[in-house]
Amino acid sequence: MRQLSSDFPSIAGLCRELGINRTQFNRYLSGESFPRPDVLHRICEFFGKDARILLEPVDTLPDGNSELLNHPAIRDFLGQNSTHVPEEAVPSGIYRFTRRSFVDDSMAMLGMLLVFREDGYTFLRGYEAKDAMAQQGLPTTGPAREFRGIFLMQEEGVANIAARRGSITCSYQFLSRYPSMDGHFLEGYSTRSVRETVRSRRIERTVYEHLGRNRDAIRATAREGGLIPFDRLPRFHQRLLRLDEPFR
Repeated sequence: MRQLSSDFPSIAGLCRELGINRTQFNRYLSGESFPRPDVLHRICEFFGKDARILLEPVDTLPDGNSELLNHPAIRDFLGQNSTHVPEEAVPSGIYRFTRRSFVDDSMAMLGMLLVFREDGYTFLRGYEAKDAMAQQGLPTTGPAREFRGIFLMQEEGVANIAARRGSITCSYQFLSRYPSMDGHFLEGYSTRSVRETVRSRRIERTVYEHLGRNRDAIRATAREGGLIPFDRLPRFHQRLLRLDEPFR
């Protein structure tokens, strides 16, 4: 605490910034008192440190500014408010997702991915279909097909950005909750960071369905996943994708 405070021009000014009584703050500095949890949180937020600030040497602690999307240049724009995605918005677990193929108008993509949470962030992980990779002349090994990404909270839903390992292209998806009594569905669109050509597109409607513990649906998706005819898509996915309408 003393080391961090020494970088501030005035202890009195620091106390005003923190909203802490000067006498009480001196007790923290001397070790006579320990901050309440809400006060400790305020101190940690101010200095960009975690709660070990009063227990371990400052030099050994991670700098909060180095955390994902929390660099000072963007943390007020893409920081904690965006990266906090509540469980009710996107439940953790296995999803199947569908969309029209980006490269073949006559086929749809059926895939599966995992949504998981670590260190306060919500991530996704999955594998591109082998036939889709082969169509683009890309390797079809497991490591080459794996993609990962992060979810961000948005005003009317959630977004994610994802990429394959070592790739210099990515995809962006915006999804919002579709009210359904049958399960947790998210609908929206997928875009990819590639140049549009006469043979491919960069944006398509997309549907996510949380499978939960539905082992039959998980097995079926794992078995049938990849580029498939539209009529083999789950019925409700066909309805939400509106395959007979161009995306606008």
